[in-house]
Amino acid sequence: MTAPLLVTGGTGNIGSRVVPLLRDAGRDLRILTRHPRPAGPGIQHVAGDTVAGHGLAAALDGVDVVLHLAGGAKGDDVAARNLVAAARDAGVRHLVLISVIGADRMPIGYFRAKAEAERVIAGSGIPWTVLRAAQLHDFVLPVARSMARMPLLPVPGGLRFEPVHGDEVAARLAELALGAPSGLVSDLAGPEVLDVTRLVSTYLDVAGGRRRPRLPIRLPGAVGRAYRAGENLAGAGVQRGTRSWREYLQQYETVSVSR
Repeated sequence: MTAPLLVTGGTGNIGSRVVPLLRDAGRDLRILTRHPRPAGPGIQHVAGDTVAGHGLAAALDGVDVVLHLAGGAKGDDVAARNLVAAARDAGVRHLVLISVIGADRMPIGYFRAKAEAERVIAGSGIPWTVLRAAQLHDFVLPVARSMARMPLLPVPGGLRFEPVHGDEVAARLAELALGAPSGLVSDLAGPEVLDVTRLVSTYLDVAGGRRRPRLPIRLPGAVGRAYRAGENLAGAGVQRGTRSWREYLQQYETVSVSR
C-alpha cells in the first residue's frame, strides 16, 4: 500500500483538474478542504485550513508528497509557513508548490506573498519543487469580458499577459508531483504574449461583439513600470503550452457580450 499524496486546494480550479490525473496514475489522495464531502475510490477529503493552521497534522499523517495548490488574494505566505511546519513534523519527503511568474519581481502584494511562500518552501529542509505559471485563461476571461462591455476600451500601455490553459498547468503539476524533487523548474506560460487590445479583440471576434473605441491610459508608479518592463512575463527557458487564447474561447463557448 502506497502512502497517500495530499493535495491542498484540491477542489479548486487547478486542483479539480490535477486530482483525476493523479488517480489515473494510481495514487491514493487526500484533499485538504474547509468543507469535506464524500469522494470517490482512492480519494479522502479531510477538514483543514492552511492559513488558519487547522487540521494539518491529521491531514499529513502518513503522507509522503504534498501538492500545495491552495491560495488566495492574501495569506499565501502564512499558509506556506503553517504547512511547512506540519510537513516537517510528519516526515513529508516532497513539497510541490504552484506559484506565479514574476513572483520575485512584481511590486504587488499577491506576488510578494507568493515569493515569500517560495522562500519558505525552499528553506524548509524538505525536498521541494516550485512551478511558476502564467495567469490561466479562466482568470483572464472575466477581465476581457468586463472590458469588452465598456463604452471605451481602456488600454494600459505596456500591460501584457501570456495566458495558459488550466489543463496544461494541471498536467505539468501532476508530472512534478509524481516525480523527484526538482527545485525551481522552468516557468509555464501560454503560447502567446498578448496586450489588452489583442485579448479583448480576440474575445469580441469569438463572441461576435462590436469593437469599442480605445482609451490609452498609463499605469502609474512602480507597478506601471514593472508591467511596462515585462516583469510579469516569463524569461528564458520558459516552457510554453500549445492552446491559445482563441482556442480556449472557441472550445468553451463561454463568451457573451452586448451587441
